[in-house]
Amino acid sequence: MSDTEWFLRQAIELAHANVENGGRPFGAVVVKDGNVIATGVNEILSTNDPTAHAELTAIRTASQKLGSPNLEGCAIYASGHPCPMCMAAMRLAGVSEVYYSYSNDDGAPYGLSTASVYAELAKPFSEQSMKIGYVPVRLESRPDLYAEWKRRHSGQI
Repeated sequence: MSDTEWFLRQAIELAHANVENGGRPFGAVVVKDGNVIATGVNEILSTNDPTAHAELTAIRTASQKLGSPNLEGCAIYASGHPCPMCMAAMRLAGVSEVYYSYSNDDGAPYGLSTASVYAELAKPFSEQSMKIGYVPVRLESRPDLYAEWKRRHSGQI
């Protein structure tokens, strides 16, 4: 059995355990240098937090364990196809590899596909169902927000 299959099986076991505990069927494992450094399950139902996806809970735990928001060199193994939010978070965190076992096609008959969200996000803002607007408000009494951040935190993420 390959390492990829081994870690994916762990993610699926987490997902099964989460279902048994009343949660949604998603689990994730974060691996660095061949070692599991964090796991997560979908906690949407137990926390009423729509962002508590398995991948994000695993990323949060991994970042805390590593003491850094930078997960460069880490791989994430997920039971299901990561949604756009999770995929974006993984990219922003510097995750190097992502593998999943159940596709959006596998999840579609059960209402567990995020393919429509991917399709919606691929449209220009003006064509999306959610109103998205750029309104360049600035505070004249304060320094430019981004320039001030850069000045105070040069070299940090």
